Amino acid sequence: MKKKLSGLYAITNETLMPEQHFLSMAEAAITAGISVLQYRDKSTDKTKRQFQATALKALCDKHNVFFIINDDINLANKVDADGIHIGKNDLSLNEARKQLGPDKIIGVSCYNQILLATDAIKNGADYIAFGRFFNSSTKPDAPHANYDLISSIKQQYETPVCCIGGITVENHQLLINAGADMFAVINDIFSRSNNKAISFRCQQYK
Repeated sequence: MKKKLSGLYAITNETLMPEQHFLSMAEAAITAGISVLQYRDKSTDKTKRQFQATALKALCDKHNVFFIINDDINLANKVDADGIHIGKNDLSLNEARKQLGPDKIIGVSCYNQILLATDAIKNGADYIAFGRFFNSSTKPDAPHANYDLISSIKQQYETPVCCIGGITVENHQLLINAGADMFAVINDIFSRSNNKAISFRCQQYK
C-alpha cells in the first residue's frame, strides 16, 4: 500500500543528475523515505525517457513511493505510472482524466493563483501545487507565492497542497506551519555531492 500524499516530494533533474548516475541518485532518495517521486525530463530522447521511467517505476513500487510523470501522459500510460503532473500549458485536467482513468493521480500547478486551485479541485485534481515560495535556481522567474494561499485553500478543501520553489530543510517547516501537505524539492536533494549525502538530506526532512 502506497503512502498518503504528504511529506517529501522529490523531482528529478537531468542537469543535476547526469545519465550515468541518474538511477543511483534517484534510488538514494527513494530508499531514504520520500513519499513521491516525479520524473521530469524535457529532452526529446524517447528511448532514454522510457528506460529511466520504467526503472524508476519499479524502484518506487518496491519502496511504496508514488511515481508521477511530469506532463507526458503517453509515457505515464506506457510505464503505468501512478499519475501525472500538469501545468497551465499542458493538456487539460479533464482530458488527462479521460486518458488516465479514475484511479490515477493528477496534480495541477496553480502557481500563485487561488482561482486556478479552486477550479482544479472542483474538476477532480488529486493535489494542487503552489509556488515558488522562496528563491529558486530551477525557475528563478516563477511567480512568488505567499503562505496565505495555503491556509486559504486548506480552510475550504481537504485536497492535498504541495509547495515548490527554493524549499530546503531549513525553511520547509514554515510551509508545514501554514498547512502544506507536501513540499517538492529538486536542488536541495539532487545537488548533493554523492548518494549518501542525498539520502541523508532526504532523511532530514522527516
